[in-house]
Amino acid sequence: MNSPIIAPSVLAADFANLQRDIEMLNESQADWIHIDIMDGMFVPNISFGLPVCEAINKHAKKPLDVHLMIEDPDRYLEAFRDAGAATISVHYEACNHLHRSLQFIKSLDCKAGVAVNPHTNVQLLEDTIQDIDMVCLMSVNPGFGGQKFIENTYKKVRQLKEIIAENNASTLIEIDGGVNANNAPMLLEAGADVLVAGNFVFKSMDPAGTIEELKSLR
Repeated sequence: MNSPIIAPSVLAADFANLQRDIEMLNESQADWIHIDIMDGMFVPNISFGLPVCEAINKHAKKPLDVHLMIEDPDRYLEAFRDAGAATISVHYEACNHLHRSLQFIKSLDCKAGVAVNPHTNVQLLEDTIQDIDMVCLMSVNPGFGGQKFIENTYKKVRQLKEIIAENNASTLIEIDGGVNANNAPMLLEAGADVLVAGNFVFKSMDPAGTIEELKSLR
């Protein structure tokens, strides 16, 4: 089994020292930099928007994995591409025309991701799975960092893995929320490819070492 893709979430970084934290990620074994965009409407919190994404992109040497937790995300897809996004994930629950949104993201030369909330059944992605580069399974309710991991996530990973295999798709499975050293091995065993970790990385005594620990899992 390949090493997992590690995408530390800068939602848990020190915003007063964001450049320092991005440079730490550049030097670490992190593969991507995960950026959570929240509008206070789709989720009950506001994080940061385009200017901060642009600022991160100026210093980042790793691809930006942008997760749009916003209503009507199509309005901003081009702007986030211009701000440096390599992957853009939109929420299934926020898209009236998911297939059209996916095609639009791909037309911008970005990887197209779909995020699903804990209550959303992954079977709903069956008809679009071949157009999805990555599914981001929320393993907490979106909106706030530091939440407790939802145990049902393992089952959803296995179900999604089956859908991907049945449709001969090459979709990656990303897990976002409450990922740590205890649940990461079981997530990978169930079929996850990408691990997003926020507090577990940035609140540790040695963030780069914690990333290395996750990266070494098989």
